[in-house]
Amino acid sequence: MSKRGGFPGGMGFGGMNINQLMKEAKKMQADIEKSQEELAGKEFEATAGGGAVSAKVTGKKEIKEITIKKEVIDPEDVEMLQDLIITCVNEALRKVDDAQAQGLGKYNIPGIM
Repeated sequence: MSKRGGFPGGMGFGGMNINQLMKEAKKMQADIEKSQEELAGKEFEATAGGGAVSAKVTGKKEIKEITIKKEVIDPEDVEMLQDLIITCVNEALRKVDDAQAQGLGKYNIPGIM
């Protein structure tokens, strides 16, 4: 038994002292923030209807652009155009989610992903 009590080998977890643990946590936090900033600066694009509709979104999930080819605009079939836009935007947002999961997945922190 240790004379001072507490954890064997000093104050720490699994052989790592609390100062080292805090240093690692701060580095991880800085790395995560950097990854999030990099993601926010990227643009993601998706298309639907064979390229009839395209959408660009930022890594912050803000729509930057929606392009619709004239030949797909049919006043008699507005629902089809709406479906293409929804499909396209959702796919672009899924790409952001995938990039975020890939970037943050290396940290393996319960409750974040």
